[in-house]
Amino acid sequence: MKKVIGMLATLLILGWSVAVAQEGPELAEEYFKKGEFEKAYTIYQRLLKNDAGKQIVNRYVESAVKLNKIGEAEKVIRRLVKTEDRNPYVFLQAGILEESRKDSAKAEDYFNKAISVAGNNVPALAELSQDFAEKVKHDWAIKALRKAREASKDPLAYAGELARLYGAVGQKESMIDELLQWGLIPGNRDNVQATLQDNLKEADQKLLETVLYKKVQESPNEMFYTEMLVWYLTQKKDFYKAFIQERALDKRLKLTGVRVYDLGAVALQNKDYRNAAAMFEYVAKEYPQGQLYPFARRLVIKAREEQVKNTYPVDNAEIRKLIADYQKMFQELGKNNRTLEALRSTASLYAFFLNEKDTALTILTLATDIGKNEKGFVDRCKLDMGDIYLLKSEPWEATLLYSQVEKSQKEEPLGYEAKLKNARLHYYKGEFSLAKEILDILKQATTREIANDASALSLLIMDNTGLDSTETAMREYAAIDLMLFQNKVDSAAMQLSRLYTKYRDHSLADDILWLRANTLLKQNKVDDALQDLQKITADYSFDVLGDDALFLTAKTFEESRKDKPKAMELYNQLLQKYPGSIFGAEARKRFRLLRGDVIN
Repeated sequence: MKKVIGMLATLLILGWSVAVAQEGPELAEEYFKKGEFEKAYTIYQRLLKNDAGKQIVNRYVESAVKLNKIGEAEKVIRRLVKTEDRNPYVFLQAGILEESRKDSAKAEDYFNKAISVAGNNVPALAELSQDFAEKVKHDWAIKALRKAREASKDPLAYAGELARLYGAVGQKESMIDELLQWGLIPGNRDNVQATLQDNLKEADQKLLETVLYKKVQESPNEMFYTEMLVWYLTQKKDFYKAFIQERALDKRLKLTGVRVYDLGAVALQNKDYRNAAAMFEYVAKEYPQGQLYPFARRLVIKAREEQVKNTYPVDNAEIRKLIADYQKMFQELGKNNRTLEALRSTASLYAFFLNEKDTALTILTLATDIGKNEKGFVDRCKLDMGDIYLLKSEPWEATLLYSQVEKSQKEEPLGYEAKLKNARLHYYKGEFSLAKEILDILKQATTREIANDASALSLLIMDNTGLDSTETAMREYAAIDLMLFQNKVDSAAMQLSRLYTKYRDHSLADDILWLRANTLLKQNKVDDALQDLQKITADYSFDVLGDDALFLTAKTFEESRKDKPKAMELYNQLLQKYPGSIFGAEARKRFRLLRGDVIN
């Protein structure tokens, strides 16, 4: 009998254990997710007697609210407040219950009590802050985290987390301030910039600039603040203001001009030639004995050169001034490995703007002799010489030099460039089949720019040859293209107008308009150029030049017309109408910059 009773007792205990296990947190969670809140509530209420863990307390309160059992749940939570009086999460949930009853005063008391119970325990406060954030109580999350920072004695503690919380409640200035604090910790700069990009809209841009200037003034020797201000100004393409900051930092910290030089390179790349020249001039003047001096000295002239070359009509007197500047530099630094690129630039000015081709060839021959141990430089000079022979209408000499570079730089970008020049030479001569054979190979080039150029020229040839036995129209078009290469802009513009009148109904018509539009822009005849571009977008929008014309139209309104709304409208139109366009990424970037976004 005793054995039987013992076995029965064991079975009862096992059955009770199984029942409890079956009605444990997993089953309650399953009921909750299915929306069976009554069943979930019953299990969670029983589980609370032995376990006041976060998940159980949270789900119990959520179930009670959904079932409108606030009063009953309140009794349970009040008991927990007494028995779990060192558990901040219980007080947080008590506050949640009071909020559900619309008693904000009591809720606030409980939330304050939660923070008070956490005391000066830094991990507990940080965890409580996260708990508040999960309940979308961002203000309370901020309060808990600021107390955690105070208790930690670290003024930078939790800066990243606080920045996100301030952003969530719309306190942009506090968000920026915390982000900049966070950025003082090594390795966080990229994260700071990414967060600013994601959270700041056009209306916040001035605020960011104001805060950054304030930080720079308060902590002039803290490089991070100046770096961030320069980063911001660079995104806005305000290179003058960026230069002022870099120059001040350079003088204070004796940085030998490196940062100013790098900013000058960015300005030059973005075609702000005037400010680029000013930056390089500063480096050359302030550090005449520095390692950057010869490079800065050359780039001062290079920046001015680009400015002169991009101002139509090009003033030959200004070209001769540039050459004189280069000559002064050679007298100071000599003609050696440090001034090789300056020699190339001088040759280009003589050949393409002063029509002194033999002088240019002499300079390049000297440059190749000086730089004979630098294979890449010698081959670049050979390409320059090939171009000059093409200016002289000596295609055989040109192709000989291009072919030498092809062989020397096989499977290298410079080799692909040489092959493209050879293809263009055949195209200029009207040897379209031979040109297309080379171009089709170049479509697979590793250099995206060369591949795109090859594809465009190949498509031009394919679309406009074989239509008549003489290919007359294409030959005339290629001849004008050669004139543009030879810098005969005015003559080319006149010939393009004649060609369009003659071949208005030819498949080449949109290409003629495209080439004429680009030529008119070189002549600074913006209105006429826009007419041609708009005709392409109206009449040939589904042809290959449709997105090219729309992008150039938007760019012209942005840069020449300074019409920001119109440019934004056109960039957006391009993104909608041509989602697969190769100009998509650049159009999106320009649109965001015009809108005021901060981007990398």
